[in-house]
Amino acid sequence: MPADTAAQDAVAETAPWVADAILAASVALTLSLVITADVDGSRPGAMPYLWAAGLGALMLVRRRYPALVVALTVGGLLAYYAAGYPPVGVAVPVAAAVFSAAEVGRTAVAVLGSVAVLAISTGYRLAVGQAADFVLGYELVWNALMLAAAVALGDGVRSRRALQARAREIADLVAERYRREAEERLTAERLTMARDVHDSVGHAMTVVALHAQVAAESVGRDDAAVAQAVAVIQETTTSTLADLRRTVALLRRPGQTSREVPGLSALASAVRPARVAGLEVVDEVTLGEPIPAAVEAAAYRIVQESVTNVVRHAHARRIRVAVHTAAGMLHVRVEDDGSRPPTEHGEPSAGHGIAGMRERAEALGGTLDAGWTATGFVVAATMPLGEER
Repeated sequence: MPADTAAQDAVAETAPWVADAILAASVALTLSLVITADVDGSRPGAMPYLWAAGLGALMLVRRRYPALVVALTVGGLLAYYAAGYPPVGVAVPVAAAVFSAAEVGRTAVAVLGSVAVLAISTGYRLAVGQAADFVLGYELVWNALMLAAAVALGDGVRSRRALQARAREIADLVAERYRREAEERLTAERLTMARDVHDSVGHAMTVVALHAQVAAESVGRDDAAVAQAVAVIQETTTSTLADLRRTVALLRRPGQTSREVPGLSALASAVRPARVAGLEVVDEVTLGEPIPAAVEAAAYRIVQESVTNVVRHAHARRIRVAVHTAAGMLHVRVEDDGSRPPTEHGEPSAGHGIAGMRERAEALGGTLDAGWTATGFVVAATMPLGEER
């Protein structure tokens, strides 16, 4: 939700600054306590505390300038001791700086700063005559362990954040993938419905137009023919309206996507417009293998749309519809003896009809070819009878 996203963005922007401020205050307070504890009751003056505050203030820019913060911290510590102020150790003042450098991925800077301050402090102590066994056997080891722990902790925090960022990225990619798949499924469902509406309505309008013409020509001459034509028109429009209502109901209920589509047993209704138009219809159906419902529905729609196109565009006298199974495939062939219009080349201009038929066949792993031959126009589709795709 937008409000939640805005809140998360605000937290993401504010949290680093809050953490830096807390770390700065912690560094300044810790060093101040160490200074106070090491003065043996005397007053050290204001400068050591100002130095502690300055070292803490560097934490406010530790993310933006990690190398500079390490350099100023090491240099500031050396200057502090050169001025003769109360001892504060070596690791405690530098730990926050090297942690910060490692946290933002500047591990080499953190290691270099740690090595530099250890080398300088150890060399100085040995040079002024402090016991080597104490300096090397205790102080150096202790300070080295503390600084190594600070660097390791900073690098661990960086690695954890990187893993979290990667996990979020993967989650976003997965969510985007699911979103795209959902959109693709929705698009496929809409295309299926669009093809069904196109085929059923186009077929119905062809039937209505043909019977309206029959009724108009029979008025006053053959009342029985008029009545029969009007009855067919009424039956067709009622059936088409019911089909449209089912489609609208599906669109209003996204969870339900299947529509009842006639099968090959209703092939007679698919070729009826051709018979009404006076065409000689030859239908040959030989089914020797079980046919999946989706393949059967696609075959019916292909025959229906092909017949509708013949009646509308082909100026044919004869149409042949052949449907048969062979070698695990369903073959559908619709051919007529119409003539090619003088201005037409290749596939006829039949709106979305041929494209829709081809999409139906390809969606089931099949193929569909359509075009003119020497004897007329042919639509030939082949679809596998295996698993529905």
